Amino acid sequence: MILVIYDKLSKMTHFVTTTEGTSEKGLARLFRNDMWKLHGLSKSIVLDRGLYFVAKMTRELNRMLEIEMRLLTLFHLQTDS
Repeated sequence: MILVIYDKLSKMTHFVTTTEGTSEKGLARLFRNDMWKLHGLSKSIVLDRGLYFVAKMTRELNRMLEIEMRLLTLFHLQTDS
């Protein structure tokens, strides 16, 4: 399997070898090691794995990069102080 990462700003394409059974943790690690270190965080990510997989991968990537997520709910608008 090949993970294809395309950066629309620089028009660069990265091809990363992987296996078909790569988990969300593995994909987050590949993204961090092969994309984030070169281009920083993305504005959007398109995956064909499904919404649940994308949410778990994003959560894992945030954990690896030590980004604290504060999810806003309608009843608790004071999330960002």
